[in-house]
Amino acid sequence: MPRVLVDAAAVSADRGALIRYVDGLVAALHRAGVEPAVVCQRADAERYRRLAPSAQVLAGPVAITNRAARLAWEQTGLPLLARRAGADVIHAPYYSIPLSSGLPTVVTVHDATWFTEPEQHGPRASFFRSATRTAVRHARRVIVPSKATRDELVRVLAADPTRIDVAYHGVDMAQFHPPSEEEIRRAAMRCGLHGQPYVAFLGALDPRKNVPNLIRGFAAAVKKLERPPALVIGGGVHQDDVDAACREVEATVRVVRPGYLRAPDLPGFLGGALVVAFPSRGEGFGLPVLEAMACGAPVLTTHRTSLPEVGGDAVAYTEPDADSIATALAQLLASSERRRQLQEAGLARAREFTWDASAEAHLSSYLRAIE
Repeated sequence: MPRVLVDAAAVSADRGALIRYVDGLVAALHRAGVEPAVVCQRADAERYRRLAPSAQVLAGPVAITNRAARLAWEQTGLPLLARRAGADVIHAPYYSIPLSSGLPTVVTVHDATWFTEPEQHGPRASFFRSATRTAVRHARRVIVPSKATRDELVRVLAADPTRIDVAYHGVDMAQFHPPSEEEIRRAAMRCGLHGQPYVAFLGALDPRKNVPNLIRGFAAAVKKLERPPALVIGGGVHQDDVDAACREVEATVRVVRPGYLRAPDLPGFLGGALVVAFPSRGEGFGLPVLEAMACGAPVLTTHRTSLPEVGGDAVAYTEPDADSIATALAQLLASSERRRQLQEAGLARAREFTWDASAEAHLSSYLRAIE
């Protein structure tokens, strides 16, 4: 087995889907007998020791919690740690890599939206485009979570497709599972629902997640219902466009914003929903869709980018405009039988995506990098 150093220094515990990717991968590499070395922030060291008892966990300096300091340290301190750990290959699971480490480097590029939809990212887009372009150019291998992302990198960066490896994400079925009644009750209490049925969204509130159109579409879908469900927007912080959309809806439409939800509350929150709606304009993979299916939720998402690779025939689809979302939601809310079908199909589909299979694909990429 190759000695792999995973650079998790940029991945703090509050990074949502990114931390679940790194945690799932590291634990699966341990199960596969790889015995990785993991570089992380000091606050995360104990978690990685629990996830992968065979791993050599190397805590970086305190300063790497600052992005500028971390980026500088990656070019000098990280290569030194890699050599001390006896690494054969460095895996950067985020956008930046050491450029002169003397070791083969593999980078994960999670999506290409910095290039395809820069307006969705604001002033950060220029920096991330430059960093991603540099990483793709210099890494020995590039790992992507979907064929759609591979194809976009080839199109927008003229990347060599023979150097790109697709490794689908997995889902931890111990963490994301069909919930018990008690888990549903606890999550509903956390959101202040008091028994009211609800449609759920879980994720960041950045523009490409399309939450304002979800709010408008939901309001139109439930307008004529005698007892409308609530819309619960879990995760993320306040965004001006989301705030504005909430102010647009009539007083009879209830939109609940509980903020970030604790990991133990997620199965109850997702699995207890009438529908989990994720009308994103584009994803590199779509982990929220997979995790909702694993919790037994009927899922509504879009046909955009990688999402059909994840959902297959096990989810309902819509276009991302508010009118289309309204129509699709109204149809799902009106049919308990359709929701039941999606619950069963989604759960079966989720079982096809495992972190062990993802780790095997990553391991193949590491071996190609070493060749």
